[in-house]
Amino acid sequence: MRIKLSLLAVFIFISFASFAQNYKEQITKHREAYKADFIKETRSPLKEADLQYLHFFDADSTYKISAAVEILKNEKVFNMPTYDGTSKEFIRYAQITFMLKGKKLKMTLYRNISLLTNPTYKDLLFLPFTDESNNKTTYGGGRYIDLSLNDIKDGFVEVDFNKAYNPYCAYSDGYRCPVPPEENDLAIAILAGEKSYTGTKKHK
Repeated sequence: MRIKLSLLAVFIFISFASFAQNYKEQITKHREAYKADFIKETRSPLKEADLQYLHFFDADSTYKISAAVEILKNEKVFNMPTYDGTSKEFIRYAQITFMLKGKKLKMTLYRNISLLTNPTYKDLLFLPFTDESNNKTTYGGGRYIDLSLNDIKDGFVEVDFNKAYNPYCAYSDGYRCPVPPEENDLAIAILAGEKSYTGTKKHK
C-alpha cells in the first residue's frame, strides 16, 4: 500500500513539474512574439535596441484564473480618458468575478467603439487595470490584457495576468493610452506580467 502511495506521489509530482515547464515555455513564446511585434509595428515606440529594457515577472500559473462572466445590458457609450488628455469611446461589455490569492475580485471588460467595424479587432475585449504593484515594480499608469469575445465559454473566461502588458505610454509620450477606470483598480499586487520599463522614456 505504501509503495502504491509513493508511486502516486511521484506521478503527481512529475505531472505538476511537466505542467509548470510547459506553461513556462508557453509564456516564454508569448513574450518573444510580444517583443517581435515592437519591431514589426510601424508606430512602435521601441526599436530593437530598446528591447533589453523590457522586464517580466517569472511565469506563475497561479495568476492564470477562470472568471465568471456577467454580460452587461443597456450600457451607454462613454469617453475613457487617455494619458494625453484626450479620450476614446468605449462601452462596458461585461463584469467578471474571480478568486485570486484568497481575495474575491471584480473587473470590467470593455469594447473599443472605433474598432467594432474593423474585421481584425471587432471581437476584441479590453481589460485595463491598476493594482498595488504600480509605481513599485510595475508601470504607474497600469497595464492591459487583451481578450476576445470568443474566449468567453459557458459563462466563464480565462484571464492570464502573466500576459499583462504595458501601454505604449510607458515607453514614450505622444500616444493616446486609455487610463484604466477606477472600477478596475485591484486591491492586490499583481506580481505577474510585464514589469516597469527601465529604458529612457522617449519624447515626440
